[in-house]
Amino acid sequence: MKFNKLTKQITAALLITAAAIQTVGCGSSKTDDTQGKAEVEASTAADTVGTANSDKKTLTYGKAAGPYTILFEDAIKPILEEEGYTVEAVEFSDLLQSDIALNDGEIDFNVEQHTAYAENFNATYDGDLVPISPIPTVPAGIFSAEHTSLDELKDGDAIAVPNDAANTARAYALLQKAGWITLDPDKNIAEVTQADIIENPHNLEFVELSSTNIPATLSDFSYAVITGSIVYNAGIDPSTSLLNEDILDHLILQVVVKEENKDAEWAQAIVDAYHSDEFKQYLDENNDGLWYVPESLFE
Repeated sequence: MKFNKLTKQITAALLITAAAIQTVGCGSSKTDDTQGKAEVEASTAADTVGTANSDKKTLTYGKAAGPYTILFEDAIKPILEEEGYTVEAVEFSDLLQSDIALNDGEIDFNVEQHTAYAENFNATYDGDLVPISPIPTVPAGIFSAEHTSLDELKDGDAIAVPNDAANTARAYALLQKAGWITLDPDKNIAEVTQADIIENPHNLEFVELSSTNIPATLSDFSYAVITGSIVYNAGIDPSTSLLNEDILDHLILQVVVKEENKDAEWAQAIVDAYHSDEFKQYLDENNDGLWYVPESLFE
């Protein structure tokens, strides 16, 4: 089991406490020296573990069934392996479980979330996850099982929308882009909800569902907003999107690590791989329009 930062702090504290107890119990003139020695040894041990963590060569990532992990495995992992890293996957049923493991120090990083999701996780679970580099992102889009144009919208149509906070906001922003609704301009676009719709001229009905359930129920709705990873996982042709979102900065996918590791050598190696000429060449040869590539990657 890996020692994370909390483990190191607890270990140091126990050693110091043990030394203190010995001082009280024995009353020896040497006890101050013993306590001081224990403190130094505990501090040195913690520093040693931290240093090893910074320049370690075996990295573990949270593996999810989505396009971002596949892109990492196909294009980034080989670059890291060429630099001497051993890269190992730990599979999770969903991103939340991956983030919990990341926050607990059981894995080193994942590549399946945008900044908005990470911030929501931190606020909800008292986490300390930080994005360290943008990565290519699949945009959310408006899809339909029966319509081939946005112009076929009818009054009272039912629209499926993702129900998790970050993706709900991006969905309503996309529906505003389509011209179907107007959102309160005084609200942060990254945090809008259905309650922030101030104009709905077509009296549309918005049904908020789990993102993973929307593709299976697409035929039950006139239109639906489906996020990029769900489009990929459901085998939907991304070219059938009737309108794609303008990806805001907080919705660009990221490499995410614990804050204590953001400056580690191995973390920088991952960042460098995503910004490398090798990765740019891979995208030039393999991006068929699925990926939105942030300009900052290859500036």
